[in-house]
Amino acid sequence: MPSASTKAAATSTAADSSPADSRLAPGAPGYRRMSLALFAAGLATFALLYSTQALLPAVSAEFGATASAASWTVSAATGALALCVLPLSALSERFGRRLMMTVSLTVAVVVGLLVPFAPNLEWLVALRAVQGAALAGVPASAMAFLAEEVRPKALIAAIGLFVAGNSVGGMSGRLVTGWVAQLWGWRAGLAAVGLTAAVCALAFRALLPKARHFTPSTPAPKALLRAVRGHLADPLLLRLYAIGALFMTVFGAVYTVIGYRLVEAPFSLPQGVVGSVFLVYLVGTVSSAAAGKLVGRLGRRGALYLAVSTTAAGLLLSLADALPAVLAGLVLVTAGFFAGHAVASSSVSRTAKTGRAQASALYQSAYYLGSSAGGTLGAVAFHAGDWAGTVVIGLVAVLGVVSVTLYGTHSARVEARRHRLAAA
Repeated sequence: MPSASTKAAATSTAADSSPADSRLAPGAPGYRRMSLALFAAGLATFALLYSTQALLPAVSAEFGATASAASWTVSAATGALALCVLPLSALSERFGRRLMMTVSLTVAVVVGLLVPFAPNLEWLVALRAVQGAALAGVPASAMAFLAEEVRPKALIAAIGLFVAGNSVGGMSGRLVTGWVAQLWGWRAGLAAVGLTAAVCALAFRALLPKARHFTPSTPAPKALLRAVRGHLADPLLLRLYAIGALFMTVFGAVYTVIGYRLVEAPFSLPQGVVGSVFLVYLVGTVSSAAAGKLVGRLGRRGALYLAVSTTAAGLLLSLADALPAVLAGLVLVTAGFFAGHAVASSSVSRTAKTGRAQASALYQSAYYLGSSAGGTLGAVAFHAGDWAGTVVIGLVAVLGVVSVTLYGTHSARVEARRHRLAAA
């Protein structure tokens, strides 16, 4: 008798090939608009969330703050997002993914236009925390929207495009802030990002088609708690949450600290050039969008092993004191991170059969807690041991990803052996 997972896979395959399936797929009406809308949402989210990251040396200089103190302008935003993503995902079950994303982007943009006027570091950190909390309504709602509205076989590619929007947003936000800050100061750089995000939010609302497969519900607190407990009791989901957090620890550490390294000797780069370094995010756009093909060729674990190996190689290469080597290291770290993130996040959406919004929210919570931890630990390690200290933090997190993935491979083999023995 076929297992439940076999039946689910057969159902998904039949649905993908059935002409009666009204969910979106490449080439179907509305798929391109949906992809562009969520690309814009991802762009706005990452541009706002990490808007101060490329400006940390300038923020430190104005407020007389250390790297670890200034890094809280990033960690406060990602930490608040991690704490708020689960309750806001529950609200999206009641009011809809589309409305939740619209309100979240609107509030975040408004706060983004206030951030440049922060009178001191404490106010700047507080406003960034509010902004991060507002943005919490976007990631989990977007993943749940895609899981409901896109055919299963097209899901990894669709999520890859959303993650690609994240990478473009992270790149463009840092690029804009870097050059604007060099000309008119860091406050003007933050204002430019706020205006850019406002345009993206308007495009998102105009392009995103209405949901056709969303059924409103009002999860009771006990039911929500049961769903969360159920997801946390699933060994595969737990491993995926850990992988997302560890990948983001590496990424948060590297990109929070890299600006400090590049403005110091032997590089001594100006602020605009430091911002331009984030053009390597374009590599993440390619690697995340290609994650579906990567999984098709290597399988999920094979894709994760390749992603983590690429990330580790980039960390080691970045230790060199030659700028081309540092840039090449950043390219490898970025490619590995975005590929790993796309594989892990799409696997969460496919693994969770019920409570998808909560499953995605838990992944996002782990992911952004990893970002907060990476940014703070990376800055502290840089203060204690320069760039080598930050690289050590990254390599420890990479080792964690390898350990979790190896454990998953071992568990799968044990389970397969158990099934063979039971069948015999």
